[in-house]
Amino acid sequence: MAKRIIILLFSAFAVLSCTVNDVDRTVGVIPQPHHISMPEKAGSFVLDRDCAIFLDEPTEEMYRIAGFLNEKLKKAAGFTLPVKEVNLTPKARGIYFMNAGNPSEAYNLHIMPDMAVVDYGDGAGAFYALQTMFQLLPNQIFASSVQKGVKWNMTCCDIEDSPRFKYRGMHLDVCLHFFDIDFLKRYIDLMALHKVNRFHWHLTEDQGWRLEIKKYPLLTQKGQWRKETVIGSLKSGIYDGKPHGGYYSQEQVRELVKYAAERYVTIIPEIELPGHALAAIACYPELSCGLDSTYEVATKWGVFKQVYCPKEETFKFLEDVFDEVFELFPSKLVHIGGDECPKASWKKCPHCQALIRKLGLKDEFELQSWFVTRMEKYINSKGREIIGWDEILQGGLAPNAKVMSWLGEEGGIKAAQQHHEVVMSPHYRYYLDYWQADPDSEPLAMGGPTTLRTMYDYNPVPEVLTDEEARYVIGVEGCVWTEYMPTPARVEYMAWPRMCAIAESGWTKAGKDWDGFASRLENHLVRLDELGVGYCDAFFNPYIEFHKDTQYDKVVTISVDAPGAEIHYTLDGSLPTADSPLYTGPFVVNRQQKVTAIAVRNGRQIGKTKYKTFLIN
Repeated sequence: MAKRIIILLFSAFAVLSCTVNDVDRTVGVIPQPHHISMPEKAGSFVLDRDCAIFLDEPTEEMYRIAGFLNEKLKKAAGFTLPVKEVNLTPKARGIYFMNAGNPSEAYNLHIMPDMAVVDYGDGAGAFYALQTMFQLLPNQIFASSVQKGVKWNMTCCDIEDSPRFKYRGMHLDVCLHFFDIDFLKRYIDLMALHKVNRFHWHLTEDQGWRLEIKKYPLLTQKGQWRKETVIGSLKSGIYDGKPHGGYYSQEQVRELVKYAAERYVTIIPEIELPGHALAAIACYPELSCGLDSTYEVATKWGVFKQVYCPKEETFKFLEDVFDEVFELFPSKLVHIGGDECPKASWKKCPHCQALIRKLGLKDEFELQSWFVTRMEKYINSKGREIIGWDEILQGGLAPNAKVMSWLGEEGGIKAAQQHHEVVMSPHYRYYLDYWQADPDSEPLAMGGPTTLRTMYDYNPVPEVLTDEEARYVIGVEGCVWTEYMPTPARVEYMAWPRMCAIAESGWTKAGKDWDGFASRLENHLVRLDELGVGYCDAFFNPYIEFHKDTQYDKVVTISVDAPGAEIHYTLDGSLPTADSPLYTGPFVVNRQQKVTAIAVRNGRQIGKTKYKTFLIN
């Protein structure tokens, strides 16, 4: 009865309202909801001490979700709200969570002058409605201390929302550099705020093994450590002379899995095979082809020839490892890597060559496919499924495998055409270890540049796919490889705000609208400020690009992400002002000219002054 009365009250409100279809920029939620409408004369709902939280399902799960709201209110507003079961008098001011049978993860949010009503179908839907509600409140709701004098109001609106993809992922490599559990929790919190629901945890590599496996204690006693780390790129030849290590105990893993699940994030562990196995082989040399006299954990980045040898000792080791992984991670999906597996050792190994002949395989690529397929059968026998990087397509794809397409779109296209599910994470679009601004003025990164707009504009469903094939693209993932990210601060700088763009592509069904996204993002950056996220501020800075022309001149283009900004520049080395020449289109410079630019809005500079000099190659 209470549910029916509340819905009727909202219906009366909606009938008296004039729907406005294009109000997204006013509401400013990231990722953009599927549909937002507002009354002709939008009022607001004020969240204060006189409100309460009402639950029509007083379950432990719903009380936990209500607790997330109270946690934010306690920190930022200095008060909490009582949590009650819905009664027969829904006139009370407050927030009502009502199970209306919505599909999984979907929700409707109705903000009225006297109440806010969340319609959901499962806990994930209710949780995502709460994340949207946080963004409807003043940005100070994300502060870590009580904010004086803030009116905690939400503009009246009606939101209908559901995700575009079921898989919305964010990856973190903890092998190239190790990060503690507290940072991983913060990482997951930021994912959850943006409705990202898969945490791809890269746990094993040539440079370190990070997961406790009780049956093989050397993996963490020895395999977690590398004796030193290369400084600069992998080619520098200069090392820091400092041991680097770290691992996660099984108790810590269980703690993090539970923490993530409470925020509707599934952790997908990655155990690399058959390549990127040097840390394991350094501990247990019998897993290799035995062609080297000694093995040690890698101290620089790159691809190494020491890979797992496809023999019974290796498969027993991997099966034992996965048995313990399955006890720790409830995720049905596990990542088995499969990328960058050199075949040099297999070509020289008598056992591998004999196995190729025995199995009637064509070459070492088909041997890799056989290796992956054998492991898939074991993993499937335990009720789990595998996903791997697109190199698992080489030599033939394992029967039930999903593909994470990182080399480009080709692997994803091929897998979808074969009716295998695909997660799109192409390196030139979704790799967050690439430069996001001019490499001349940014710290060392893996490649690129791949800008915020590049990530936003990318459509993860390739146009060459038919409608039937496109159904096999199940999601997107942003990848964070940490060769050049030794600290949590560096990870956050590289990941945000670009991950906002990937999250929006994963959630939002609407077509691309850069201007709308940029407008919403500028306000969203204030929320990230409140959370203390040290994101890259290139959004406000001019991006100067030189394009090849002759040896004496180059063509210049300048852009800025911030909406409503003008670009002013100089060519004589002086600092530009709002009175300097206005950039209106590409122009040419010679070797003696230095381009210096600023972004200006409302007569005032925003962001940093940037410059670029013609360098002779």
